[in-house]
Amino acid sequence: MLFAIDVGNTNITVGLFDGKTLIKQFRMITKTNRTSDEYGVFFRQWLSVNQIEDANIKNVIISSVVPNIMHSLTSGIIKYFDTVPLIVAPGIKSGIRVAIHNPKELGADRLVDAVAAYEMYGGPVIVVDFGTATTHDLVLADGTFSAGVTSPGIRLSANALWTGTAKLPEVEICKVDTVLGKDTVSSMQAGIYYGYIGQTEYIINQIKKESGLDNILVVATGGLGKLIYEATSAIDIYDPELTLHGLRILHDKQK
Repeated sequence: MLFAIDVGNTNITVGLFDGKTLIKQFRMITKTNRTSDEYGVFFRQWLSVNQIEDANIKNVIISSVVPNIMHSLTSGIIKYFDTVPLIVAPGIKSGIRVAIHNPKELGADRLVDAVAAYEMYGGPVIVVDFGTATTHDLVLADGTFSAGVTSPGIRLSANALWTGTAKLPEVEICKVDTVLGKDTVSSMQAGIYYGYIGQTEYIINQIKKESGLDNILVVATGGLGKLIYEATSAIDIYDPELTLHGLRILHDKQK
């Protein structure tokens, strides 16, 4: 079995694969002050709850955008599972050619998503990941990572709204039926929800226009992505497990 671990700025998402099948997954909050023992014990307890023997974990792959936790995390994997994890980093065999000015700047999460979208859905494809930051990445028909757009994520934008103002309250991020807010809460919810739909549609349309690729698939993943996907025709597919499958595909490519 394969442990696929995606370390994001907000959550750590873990998937357990048996071959190509994702059989279990869970999330935990990303913290920089966990020890290697805490990671190892937590993972073992989770396996035990799901009646899976530790010895079944033969391989581990990690993608991370949070460098500060990597020493403890990798040490915990080595100590408790007796295996050295594969780390997604520049130079890993991916099948994707990164054609940006400095390929080493490309985040591991974006490479993983690009690999998954290209291998599972083909190219050209725009990959939209609604995470702590929202990314829109263009992968061409030949597997070239051509360009990307980075913007504040939905929750990050909303948090800035109520923490950066003295009188605006924290509100639930949700679908609202009208843009015509009648009070402070509904006006904020409308601005967050419809504002983000508008941003998403504009960026996708502009990528198509500037790349000259009108007939291009758009695949979305991540956190609140389903909320936006259900409200716009600009996104063709929402795949919440895209990143985990990308990790599995990357692991298989190293064999």
